[in-house]
Amino acid sequence: MIKTKAVIYCRVSTDKNTQETSLVRQQEELTKYAKTFGYNDVEIFMDQHSGYDVDRDGLLDMLDYMKEHGVKALFVQDETRLGRGNARMAVLHLLQKYEATVYTLNDAGPVVLNEMDTMLLEILAIVEEYQRRMHNAKIRRGMRRAVENGYQPQNNLKNRGNIEGRERKEVPVEEIVQLRQKGLTFAEIATTLSGLGISISKATVHRRYIEYMERLEE
Repeated sequence: MIKTKAVIYCRVSTDKNTQETSLVRQQEELTKYAKTFGYNDVEIFMDQHSGYDVDRDGLLDMLDYMKEHGVKALFVQDETRLGRGNARMAVLHLLQKYEATVYTLNDAGPVVLNEMDTMLLEILAIVEEYQRRMHNAKIRRGMRRAVENGYQPQNNLKNRGNIEGRERKEVPVEEIVQLRQKGLTFAEIATTLSGLGISISKATVHRRYIEYMERLEE
C-alpha cells in the first residue's frame, strides 16, 4: 500500500522550559509512530498554547497545509492535544470534513471517540448540510423573484462569459439597483448575486446602493 503525506501535531499548554522537553518527546514518539503506519513523509506542527483556544499558529498552519496538500492522516499523542472543550470538537469537526484520519498514541490507532462526541459530530454535520441547503434555497428564491419581475441576468451582468465562475472584481451597481427596484431585500440581492458567481456581502450591497442613490441626488 502506497502511503502519502501525513502531519504530526504536538502541543503543550505553556512556554516553560519543562514543556519544551515534552514537545521534543512528542515529536520523536509521533515520528516513529507514523512510520509504523508507513508514513515516512511527515510535516510537523507545534504549539505552546492553551487547548481551549483555536487561535494557535501551529494548529492553523497545520489545517491550511492539510487542505492545500490533501493530507488525510494526522498523528497526535492524544485527542486533547488538538484542543479542549468546544475547541476540540471544532477541530475534530473540521478534520472530519477533510476526511482525515486522526491517529493517537493513546488509542494505538485511529482516535476512539465516546458516544457523546460521536453524536455531536453527527449533529454538526447535519446542521451544516441544512445550512448549505438553506443558503442555496435563498439563492434560488432570489433568482426566481428577480426573473418573475423581469430581471434578465444574461442581458445585464458584465463578464457573463466567465464560464469558470470566478469572482468578479467589480461590484455590479446597476444590477444591485435593478434588483432593489424589483423589490428584493439587500440580503436577497447578495445571495442572488452570489448564485451568479459574484461574491458580495449584504453590507456591501447596501453601501453601494446608498452611494448610488446619493450620487443621483447631487
